[in-house]
Amino acid sequence: MEAQPPALLSAPRMLTLVGSILVSLSSGTNYIYSAYAPQLGARLFLSHTQLNVIGLAGNVGVYLSGPAWGRVVDTRGPRIPLISASACLLIGYLGIRGIYDNGAGTAISFMHLVILIACTFITGLAGNAGLAVAVNTTAKSFPETSRGTITGLVLSGFGLSAFFFATVASIAFPGDTSALLLVLGLGAAMPMLLGLVIVRQIPLPPPSTTLGIEGGLHGREGYHPIPSGDAALFIHENDSHTSLLDPTELVYEAPNYHVPESSTAVELVSDRIVSRGSSAKRSASRARPVHDGPNVYGKQLWLTPDFYLIFVIMSLLSGTGLMYINNVGSISQALYAKGNPNYDELEALRWQAAQVSTLSVCNFAGRILTGLIADLIRIRLRLPRAYCLCIVSTLFVVSQLSAISINDVAHLWKATALLGLAYGGLFGIAPTIIIDWFGLTHLSENWGYVSLSPLVGGNIFSLLFGRNLDSHASDDDTGTHSSLPLVRRGGLPSERQCFDGRDCYVSSLYVTATACLIALGLSVWAGMRDQRKTTEAKREVVWDAED
Repeated sequence: MEAQPPALLSAPRMLTLVGSILVSLSSGTNYIYSAYAPQLGARLFLSHTQLNVIGLAGNVGVYLSGPAWGRVVDTRGPRIPLISASACLLIGYLGIRGIYDNGAGTAISFMHLVILIACTFITGLAGNAGLAVAVNTTAKSFPETSRGTITGLVLSGFGLSAFFFATVASIAFPGDTSALLLVLGLGAAMPMLLGLVIVRQIPLPPPSTTLGIEGGLHGREGYHPIPSGDAALFIHENDSHTSLLDPTELVYEAPNYHVPESSTAVELVSDRIVSRGSSAKRSASRARPVHDGPNVYGKQLWLTPDFYLIFVIMSLLSGTGLMYINNVGSISQALYAKGNPNYDELEALRWQAAQVSTLSVCNFAGRILTGLIADLIRIRLRLPRAYCLCIVSTLFVVSQLSAISINDVAHLWKATALLGLAYGGLFGIAPTIIIDWFGLTHLSENWGYVSLSPLVGGNIFSLLFGRNLDSHASDDDTGTHSSLPLVRRGGLPSERQCFDGRDCYVSSLYVTATACLIALGLSVWAGMRDQRKTTEAKREVVWDAED
């Protein structure tokens, strides 16, 4: 007799959830870049454009590796990605730390700049490897009805990463950038190795089910989980004249396979059900496969309009988020420096750290809240989860308008909090929408392809921001600002600092605000489109019995 899978709230399942959150927490270290980027630029005499290129290298590593890591996780499991992630985190952050420590007072060479970019890139590779494992494992270890909440909970660790590691470093090594990089290397690599032991897929227990009118499953008839991969349910056609609505005469031809959940739109017709009195005709009937929900992947994914819709929405929104995340430290310094004759480097660093912490905590909260809201919309309101994209897009628009209006660093936290909620919400809901639209079987691979989207918007908006900031900083070389000598004494390279406050970057925010408005319109369309498809699918639920 086969052992029954653990219960939903069993210790093995909860241990996998906790382990996945820890792995996710160690995967989001790229969000902390703005906490040390200004110090990196000051010590190594890097321009804002160069700093944005370095930061983008980490983002490129995260998103460009998505399809590859997704395929590995889907086909080989978590072991290879977790070992690779641990090694990449150690090499990447210790490499950045080595260049930082050896570059005091001198501009780095082109070769060292390339190494710096490469090190940041492989930390991004590590982040995607860990996140793919965490999301894939938990999505397949918990039922569909709680998938948005569970996925959001795991992804929240990714958003909280910057706050966690920045807090640890600030308490243990306040003001020490070198120590922060050491904490990132060692502290993020260890949980990946721990994940090798505790992060594993736990089979779902067999819920009690009977056949319902709308494809729902209710009552006491049990079933077993579907096997991994493309396993399908094979049921013979029905040639009997038994009444279709007589539950006492209904049997399933393949009782050991998974019957789709109630949330999955399936076509229930008479040729998929057999009665007890049709055994002779059953033997000659033709078997037909029924998959558990959609299963779109590979070439078919790239031919699906929904793929391009979610790709464009995420490109616009995540590109905006990445631009802000990579440059919030520079934004806070520009606001703090404007008209400030008493510029204090330590005080500027505190404002900078405050933005990073606010961003991280709100990123964390956004991922959890969006997961809860998505399940509420899906289960209670019976609307597609895609409508959550409208909420997320609205938050992005408001965050950019808020940032445009802020002239005082003391109020910057408001825009930062809104951006964090929006960015966290986007990545909290996106994987669940990918499952709803394209299926669970190839989740990691499909999510990897969709994750290429931030590279487009992220590169365009971040480089635009860096060039904009450099163009204003270059105007300060004349030495007309009264605070310039104080900045020099503070150890910041004056030719790299912009003293115009909001004017240093506001034109970039007008661009991203417009992009977010476009994304909002597309999000409304996505929700209406998904709802229309759901309605059409329900109409296809047909009960066709012969008299």
